[in-house]
Amino acid sequence: MTAKELEIEFRDAVELVNEHTEPFPADFLLRLYAYYKKATNDYGRPNSKKPIINAFKTNALFQVQNISQDEAKQKYIKLVNNYFLYRE
Repeated sequence: MTAKELEIEFRDAVELVNEHTEPFPADFLLRLYAYYKKATNDYGRPNSKKPIINAFKTNALFQVQNISQDEAKQKYIKLVNNYFLYRE
């Protein structure tokens, strides 16, 4: 897969998540959050008003610190595809 194809698939997966109206499971959201942050090189600190949520988000980011940006995109895509595949 080329870099351009990967970027298109990643953006499509992000759009699918953003358009979904039902709540996602918390563990799924944390993985999405971590992969998205890594995939987009967004290293801003979590900014929830609840410290416990920030702690969970920070932990999720630590778990993906050793993967590449492209690997994060691939994992995000796979996570989204698997979630929607098993829900249909």
